[in-house]
Amino acid sequence: MRDASVVTLSHGRPGHLHNLVLGLCRQTVLPRELIVAVMQDTQYDLPPAPFPVRQIMVEGAGLPLATARNRAAREAGGAVLVFLDTDCIPAPTLVQDYVRGLGELDGLLMGEVLYLPGGATADGWNYESFLAVAVKHSDRQGPPAAGLERCSDYRCFWSLNFAMRRDTFLAAGGFDERYIGYGGEDTDFGKSLDRQGVAIAWLRGALAFHQYHPHHMPPVHHLDTVVRNAELFEAKWGYRTMGHWLQAFRLMGLIDDAPGRPIRILRRPSAEDLKLTGQQSHQPYSNTTTVIRWLEAQAAPSRLSQVAE
Repeated sequence: MRDASVVTLSHGRPGHLHNLVLGLCRQTVLPRELIVAVMQDTQYDLPPAPFPVRQIMVEGAGLPLATARNRAAREAGGAVLVFLDTDCIPAPTLVQDYVRGLGELDGLLMGEVLYLPGGATADGWNYESFLAVAVKHSDRQGPPAAGLERCSDYRCFWSLNFAMRRDTFLAAGGFDERYIGYGGEDTDFGKSLDRQGVAIAWLRGALAFHQYHPHHMPPVHHLDTVVRNAELFEAKWGYRTMGHWLQAFRLMGLIDDAPGRPIRILRRPSAEDLKLTGQQSHQPYSNTTTVIRWLEAQAAPSRLSQVAE
């Protein structure tokens, strides 16, 4: 079980991927290999590493995230698969922690994530400086005090930083490749594992530092694929996922998601919508909950005036 392949998906962000490779070079237990599923026309110019780095080209319209993960997993030769988003820098013991954890529990393990503000990786970087500025995500559950903690709600899974035994991943069927673009494929995978009785657990350790990049939460810039994938999830499982994003879209007047009929996109996101949901460089992460609270507060006076009338 000391044989780990690291898998990442990349579209743009060459600097982030460069830092990911550097982080893997500093591991206490080096990976067997790094496999980069490239979702763009050209391969990356990457730094030298003391392990093989393979770039595989993944074709497909939009962002074929599910297809890319499955393709990379099939190409991997390690007994352990470590899935790490391209904007993450692994802490020195990430690979070692996952290998240890999967020796104790055959399931899906989720490591820790801390978020870095803009500028944290400028002019070289070190882990001590990261720890001084990195923060936890307020909407994500923290790791257990030690060891493993099983997660009873499959919706807690997100694909930023996780690991599985390769045989278990392939036996479970991988990600549903009908999901294209942003949103839903990770929740669907968690639901499928839950149905199959595959354990999902938090792991103390396996820390990754998420590098800053401009983003939107809720992801109004991915409105079409979120809606499409929410409807695909509903057709498959009988209910919709990504409810907090859909709620925000509804409050913003972007969609009509009334139960019992298809979601209708009412308008395209405006410059004001992008400003409201956009992440600033001083913010380590963007937050849908904050946006929803603001939208609800804005709507409250209108509701009160209607009651008064």
